[in-house]
Amino acid sequence: MVYIHFFNNKAPISLKKKEENIRLNGYNGYEPVIGLEVHAQLLTDSKIFCGCKNSFGAPPNSLTCPICLGMPGTLPVLNKKAVEFAMRMILAVNGKINHRSVFARKNYFYPDLPKGYQISQYELPIGEGGAICYDLPDGEEKSCGLIRIHLEEDAGKLIHPEYNESYTKVDLNRCGVPLIEIVSLPDIRTPEEAYGYLIKLKRILQYLEICSADMEKGNLRCDANVSVRPKGQRDYGTRTEVKNMNSFKGVERALKFEIERQVKLLESGEKVKQATLLWNEKKQEAEAMRSKEEAPDYRYFPEPDLLNLVISDEWIEQVKKDLPELPDARFKRFIKRYNIREYDVSILTDNKDIADYFEKVMIDFDDAQTAANWIQTEVLGVLRDTQKDIINYEVKPKQIAELLKKIKKGEISGKMAKTVFAEMNKTGKSPEEIIKEKGLVQISDKKILGSVIDKILKEHPENVAEYKKGKTKVVGFLVGQVMKETKGQANPSLVNELLKEKLKD
Repeated sequence: MVYIHFFNNKAPISLKKKEENIRLNGYNGYEPVIGLEVHAQLLTDSKIFCGCKNSFGAPPNSLTCPICLGMPGTLPVLNKKAVEFAMRMILAVNGKINHRSVFARKNYFYPDLPKGYQISQYELPIGEGGAICYDLPDGEEKSCGLIRIHLEEDAGKLIHPEYNESYTKVDLNRCGVPLIEIVSLPDIRTPEEAYGYLIKLKRILQYLEICSADMEKGNLRCDANVSVRPKGQRDYGTRTEVKNMNSFKGVERALKFEIERQVKLLESGEKVKQATLLWNEKKQEAEAMRSKEEAPDYRYFPEPDLLNLVISDEWIEQVKKDLPELPDARFKRFIKRYNIREYDVSILTDNKDIADYFEKVMIDFDDAQTAANWIQTEVLGVLRDTQKDIINYEVKPKQIAELLKKIKKGEISGKMAKTVFAEMNKTGKSPEEIIKEKGLVQISDKKILGSVIDKILKEHPENVAEYKKGKTKVVGFLVGQVMKETKGQANPSLVNELLKEKLKD
């Protein structure tokens, strides 16, 4: 681990008094203008310009080589898979893939950038245009246009001090990891819209299988350009850039804070200064980092060690042909094919892996709504409690289908099924094995149930008398007594049916 000494001169920009919050009346007549720059790490096996492994969680500075460390005399070689992944994203958002694009050196000096420059794209990116359509919680549909999507390499990671140490640690494993940067137009007007945009962007990346989009691991990072202007004004206000947001909700909170700060300044007759700010999640405030850079500050020029990237029509057509089903298309197909509620479809298709799991259950089971209900309540409940993702979930779709078939056939009750399911999670055993071991076979024999019901009716004549007087609610009590007598193994619907028949006599 490398250590760098520094002095912390950051001054917090804070609005802590509740009375200073400007949350009502649409920010006092001001309109926010928001544009997002999202960096997505690509799921290639190796880095973008060298053969080092692209992996998260390795020991610090263990996944490096002379190329990604910027040693003299080394030459970058472009990763073809990274180019194809960028092409997938451009096509998915209906953007234009440029037949010729150029890599450039973006010069800036920072401890986690060993070369002193980043290989990126500037004037001629691989992709331009397109849009991301998303929904707000109230159902309103929005669309945000894109300026560009370009390829670049990632920098390393600085691990800042926590206990007043005078140094920062540097991990260079991330240097050279392939990124696409997705730059939006300033079409977003509220923090809630920004949140909706990011959720949809994450879904698209995951469905394309080009990025895991885990913000906590740094796979997806978002910078926000924010300004405010009086409503009705066409010219933009002075913008600031907010960085260091590690969750979608964090982005939403940071945007609310910065919009309120800018409005407060303007309401007080002050000016907003162009700057780059770091969001402090613990303090729920922004901290000044530096004055905002513009393109001239980076002194872009074409990367002399890389040829122009030339993409043929044939290559574009092949990538287009291989595109997987995207979130919106899957949503519509689920509605049409499975005939289940839109709300349920939205939950199932929110995550590609959950949608895949549901479809695998449906290979062996024929009741889509029951399967959807079970996955949403039982399966997702376990995943939330255990903090697991569905890919690493021990209970396989075939086992869920087997369990649901047993409920449908009346072999076990819904209550028994939950007992079996809990055991499946503990042991990994099949429903059949658990049912046999625990003797959880549902009693559906009319003769057996009839004799149990006769016994219960004989033991509770007062309830029978109440029923005959018109107090039909006592049936619930009598069903409960039958279930208790059979240790929960009686078929509840059949018990109801037989009870009502016998009470008529």
